[in-house]
Amino acid sequence: MSAQFPAKPRIAIIGAGALGCYYGARLAKSGEEVHFLVRTGRAALIARGIRVKTPTERIHLRKVQVYGSATEIGPCDLVILAIKATSNEELKNLLPPLLGPETIVLTLQNGLGVEEPVADIVGANRVLGAICYIGCTRTAPGVVDCSFPGLMTIGKFGKPAGDRTQAIAALWRRAGVKCTALDNLESQRWHKLVWNVPFNGLAIVGGGITTDVMLADEGLRTLARRLMEEIVEAAAKFGHEIPRSFVDLQFERTAKMGAYRPSSLIDFAEGREVEIEEIWGEPVRRAKSVGVPVPRLEMLYWLIKRMIAARDKAARKR
Repeated sequence: MSAQFPAKPRIAIIGAGALGCYYGARLAKSGEEVHFLVRTGRAALIARGIRVKTPTERIHLRKVQVYGSATEIGPCDLVILAIKATSNEELKNLLPPLLGPETIVLTLQNGLGVEEPVADIVGANRVLGAICYIGCTRTAPGVVDCSFPGLMTIGKFGKPAGDRTQAIAALWRRAGVKCTALDNLESQRWHKLVWNVPFNGLAIVGGGITTDVMLADEGLRTLARRLMEEIVEAAAKFGHEIPRSFVDLQFERTAKMGAYRPSSLIDFAEGREVEIEEIWGEPVRRAKSVGVPVPRLEMLYWLIKRMIAARDKAARKR
């Protein structure tokens, strides 16, 4: 795959949750050709478009190209996965109709091991991963409240960033997204876990608390830091050095989010699947595989797993 990335690419976004709507609206606003593959809420998007609110701007994308199947969209130059990793079983049906000879697939999913299922379907050389440092919530179909636009880093699966990866980073920057292409995608994923593991996890086991509550509670704040330190230690064993300053930065960024409900908490509260294996289970397994003890992370993993089982059992009884 040596062709240049086209100046005016045809883009498909799979999913219209918070990230799909936010990033899709930005791309469309900048003049890109964006096609949304949407499972639920299509009527609302067609009727009212997409609305995004950030601390500094309002975006209203009035006309949205919405489709119910990948076949309706057809081959694209860039496919952006904005669905949860818990839905990856569907990719074997969703992705093939969207592929052309030079199609790139960029996954926005959280956690470790999310590129591999994509690579199994489309080939490793087509796959990029994005790490999204952002605080945004979908409050209704096509309506997104973004409290912290943050930034994005992207990388190529298993290889250093090449010209096409750099071109896609430039595409995001033209759309108003702070984006950098970096060479080590797996290292980026470990870096993102430093935030995701404690804040998504403690929001659930803490009984549905928001990030400001965690930061204000001395015990929870300390526990969040200890969880981060376990991730840092495990990452180091795989050759990914994460400086202490990066840990400190997570608290600074989170303080700016206010009363933010992490995405895993929203999924848990609304009875949806939670990315438990990608965010907590896989880091536990990888840490143990290289002899790094992660007792707090392992406890958090099992507690969340137990809470999900109890939630689902209660739902079946209703």
